[in-house]
Amino acid sequence: MGLSNPSLTTLRDGRQLSYHLSGPDQSASTKGPIILLSNSLCTPYHMWHHFVPRLHELNFQVLQYNQIGHGESTVDPSTVDDTTFDTLADDVKQLLDSLKIQKLHAWVGISMGAATGIVFCAQNPGLVERLVICDTISCSPSALGAGDPFGPRVDAARSAGNLEATIEQTLARWFWEDWRKSHGEELHWMRSLMSKTKVEGFVACCAALRKMSFDLRPLFGKLGTSVDEILLVVGELDADLPQTMAIMRDGIQQGFEAAGKTDEVRLAIIKGAGHVSVVDGLEEYASVVTSFLTK
Repeated sequence: MGLSNPSLTTLRDGRQLSYHLSGPDQSASTKGPIILLSNSLCTPYHMWHHFVPRLHELNFQVLQYNQIGHGESTVDPSTVDDTTFDTLADDVKQLLDSLKIQKLHAWVGISMGAATGIVFCAQNPGLVERLVICDTISCSPSALGAGDPFGPRVDAARSAGNLEATIEQTLARWFWEDWRKSHGEELHWMRSLMSKTKVEGFVACCAALRKMSFDLRPLFGKLGTSVDEILLVVGELDADLPQTMAIMRDGIQQGFEAAGKTDEVRLAIIKGAGHVSVVDGLEEYASVVTSFLTK
């Protein structure tokens, strides 16, 4: 499982965002449409390692990037608490502008990468044709009046000065015990990828997830006029997210209908998969998502 070397772009505030643009023939005068992949918390873009070749086989270009403080993307420790989904989406807009990309065939995001995609599409109508929303919550727990699960994790990571314990706890939440026992090599691969995340990068992204302003629900209606088609995907074993995303699907469907669209917004449930369904549910995930991207 080799690691591709990233490129870097410098953002307005001086931070660097790492990314990788790949395709079956990057030298061709006519290149395929672009799919952007957006990652879950604590993972760099290499988490899509097994999925990217499937997109290349379909003649798609693939743009991957690392959010603030993940992989080779840098972070300003003095501003980590200011991170929001608006700033995360703006980072991507700056990346696309630097690459002179004016249209994406699709944004495919998992977890916070899916939430970023919803914000991005609402802010940039018409730039993304298709949106794939995978395994994400619709708002911060605080917006629901619930407890804050991210605060203790941030405090623990800052106190330890590393993410070792955080990573082990995260892997246990993301992947069920039977899968972890039978996929030791893949689990080691994920652990090694996540270990490259900077503590302050983790803190920054948790800041976005914790804010009261993180509430995607008011944006559902805007998606009907922002993108052409939407697919929702969730792991069958991803806690209560199948139910949460069914409600999300209904809200987005209403936005489509209000915009005069007759397309059904589909929710696909990946059997036996947890929170990062492109990893432990790869075959079904790839089949469902590529069918949507090529229909």
